[in-house]
Order: sequence, then structure tokens, then C-alpha cells
Amino acid sequence: MAISVVINTRNEEKNLPRCLASVKDLADEIVVTDMESTDKTVEIAKNAGAKVFKHKLTGYVEPARNYAISRATSDWILILDADEETLPSLVKKLKQLTKTGKADYYRLPRKNIVFGRWLEHSRWWPDYNIRFFKKGKVVWNEIIHSVPVTQGKGLDIEAKLDYALVHHNYNSVSQYITRMDRYTDIQAKALIGEGYKFDWQDLVKKPVGEFLSRYFVGEGYKDGVHGIALSLLQALSEAVVYIKVWEKEKFREEEIKESEIENVVTEAEAQIDHWLVAKKFRHPGVVKRALRKLLR
Repeated sequence: MAISVVINTRNEEKNLPRCLASVKDLADEIVVTDMESTDKTVEIAKNAGAKVFKHKLTGYVEPARNYAISRATSDWILILDADEETLPSLVKKLKQLTKTGKADYYRLPRKNIVFGRWLEHSRWWPDYNIRFFKKGKVVWNEIIHSVPVTQGKGLDIEAKLDYALVHHNYNSVSQYITRMDRYTDIQAKALIGEGYKFDWQDLVKKPVGEFLSRYFVGEGYKDGVHGIALSLLQALSEAVVYIKVWEKEKFREEEIKESEIENVVTEAEAQIDHWLVAKKFRHPGVVKRALRKLLR
């Protein structure tokens, strides 16, 4: 059966050639939906034989992705971001699934390359995403980083590197911070839309929870400096979301009692102590002192 590869773009002249080259033996049709690029993205896509459509700039991909899917004509659809690529082994696997597969949609693992290294832990692997499906079986909620709505039976492709999408994710801290600023704007707006009211305690609880979930639960410590750096950046991102909610409330001031601060910090320290013991760190003192400094 025929396969359409759908790619959404915004100033991707550096990444797009690699992405397009990786699907030349897979795609019966390539659909590129561009969101007001100002570089050579559209030219590159057209030169590669892709069908190119335009979409207004939305700040995140989900609305344009649904539009792109609507323009695809094949029985099966593979969704790619411009900074992703497929391996020959994955191409072979996807072709087989169109003939012998037993599902309507599949979740693919992603190999995230961040700051030049594959993050094997820190909740960055296997990073399953629904990306391959029969047309009409999957549609995205138009909410940033949302889980798509599906119909029919779904299966996971085995979490092997041979079957993973290679995601050339953040290349620099500046790139991370730029995206974080955009994403946190949208996330803060969504929280407010859900009726959330700013609570200063979330400035501690949410970042600490995010850090612990990545560095300890997700075993980010096994990713070396990359693991602790990315865990801290993800925690920072959580803090910025709630600070932006506070900003929307006109930086409303309120008195914070010392006892309240002590309770929140003590709770955070208890969680950290729990994971230091659970993961059997032989010399946790240095890590503990460093983390306590961050919380005070």
C-alpha cells in the first residue's frame, strides 16, 4: 500500500534535506506544510518533489499537522518533524507493516540526540509517539504536545534503535531556551484556561517533581552531565510556566510565612532523600548539598 510522509516546517533549511533523503525509498508522496518560512525551506521541499502547502504560523505544530494530513492521499501516513530522520531498517519495517501489520496505528520509539548525545535515560527513551497510521485513524488535538485521538487498534513498534526515529533535538542551550519561552507561553495560557490560580508553592513543588522524575525515576544520572543538565533545564521550564501564570495575574503579591517556606523545602528535601536512598547512592552528601542550595 502507498505511504505518504507528512512533514511540517518552519525555517528548516538546515534539517530538511537530511529528513527528505531518509524517506526517499519509503514515500510514495511527500507532503510538506510550511508555516511562513523565511529561508529556503520551501525551495528545498519543491526541489525534492514534495507537494508543498502553506499554513499560518501558529507557534506549535498540531493545527498545521492536521491540515497536512488532510492533504495526504495515500493509505498510510508517516508523520515526521523536519529534525527527524528514518533509518533504512525502519523504512523496511514500515513497508512490512503496510502488508502484514495487525494495527491501525503504531507508536514509534525516538532516539533523541540532545546537545550532541543520545539520551538513553532521563525519560527521553524510548519516547514513544504515534507516527505511523492508516489515513483517517488518527487526528491531533490542537493543543501543544497533545496526545492524538485514535480509532481502531494500536501497537508499539519494538523499542530497538534499528526501529527508532532519530530526532536531532536541541543543539544548544540557546535553542532550548528559545523554544522553552514559546512553549511555556502556551502552557501557561492552557493552565489559566483550565481555571488554575497561581500558588507560590508550585514554584518549588512542580520543578522539584520534574527534576526527580527525570533524574532519579528516569535514571538521568546514567546520562552523566547531560542527564543532570537536561533534568535541571526541564525543571526550569516547569518553573517558568507557573511564573508566567503569576505574570498574567499582574504579579499579585502575597505574604509567605517562614513556616510555609520551611514546610515546602522540607518536603522537597524528603523526596530527594528518598530517591538518594532508593537508588543506593554511596556518597549522596555532595548531591544533597547541591540540590538543597538550589531549593533555598
